[in-house]
Amino acid sequence: MGRRRPGTPTLEEVAARARVGRGTVSRVINNAAGVKESTRRTVQQAIEELGYVPNLAARSLAGRRADAVALVMTEPDWRQFAEPFFSEIVSSLGDALTDTGIQLLLTLVRSDAERQRFLEYARGGRVDGVLLMSVHAGDPLPDMLAEARMPTVLLGRRSGDEYVSYVDADNIGGARSAVSHLLQRGRRVIATITGPLDLYAAQCRLRGYQEALASAGLEGEQTRVAESDFTAESGRHAMAELIERHPDIDGVVAASDTTAAGALEALRAAGRRVPEDVAVIGFDDFPLAQRTEPRLTTVRQPIEEIGRAMVRLLLEEMEEGAVAWRHVILRTELVVRDST
Repeated sequence: MGRRRPGTPTLEEVAARARVGRGTVSRVINNAAGVKESTRRTVQQAIEELGYVPNLAARSLAGRRADAVALVMTEPDWRQFAEPFFSEIVSSLGDALTDTGIQLLLTLVRSDAERQRFLEYARGGRVDGVLLMSVHAGDPLPDMLAEARMPTVLLGRRSGDEYVSYVDADNIGGARSAVSHLLQRGRRVIATITGPLDLYAAQCRLRGYQEALASAGLEGEQTRVAESDFTAESGRHAMAELIERHPDIDGVVAASDTTAAGALEALRAAGRRVPEDVAVIGFDDFPLAQRTEPRLTTVRQPIEEIGRAMVRLLLEEMEEGAVAWRHVILRTELVVRDST
């Protein structure tokens, strides 16, 4: 009684034949992303050799899958959604989910009431996992989702002590390489325009700037630091303030390409030539960086890889359960153009 029909292969037998984990077989059957093509072929061959037929109805009932994940944006300032970073990330996540059959649902969560409402929505089985972006320090939503055992992956992190799974870029190393490049070009009075400092990414870029100056034996004056909100308008204002405080500035590292574009406008208005008088470096390497005048030297974030990694981690948590938090930090690259 309850015995399997003779000759009916199981998922475990397919996994054993292909020498992979049960979760990998499941992802191949569901045509999910995150599986090497060679592994996919091996699993498919094992399925054919054993004659395994997935019981789709049973799998649906057992898993109660919604075949949807939520992309939650927590940025309270509507202006931020016009910035290139958001559209680039949404595009990369959508591309990573293309072959999975999973829908990407965009949701805005900006208040305590909206957090609670979304938590109830997610716990109600309407989504299988959550991708979180633009999470500021102290935001409780990742903790709420973790307590509800909802598969969740953050873009970036709230602090250096983050425990929820996340994918991030090497913001410290990226900023350090930008300052080092300016120093190699002979710049010595280097300022920085940060992002909002309640974002850990902005804190890390400031830290990389400070570490690079300290390593070169240069004192990083606090008055050479101006905060922005990643917009071009805030970049213009910050650059104008920096020029007024330090007329001898000969280099500036901005925390985003959009902020750097605003800084270029402020420098032109002040009669400063770029790069002859002041060299400028951005961060992101969006298409905007090649449309500025001059073209912008910038720190490239691997946006496509970030999207793929976030989806891969989320699918693993959805399929196999969270046995450990995953933390992935991807390398950045300095792209040298005409502004330095």
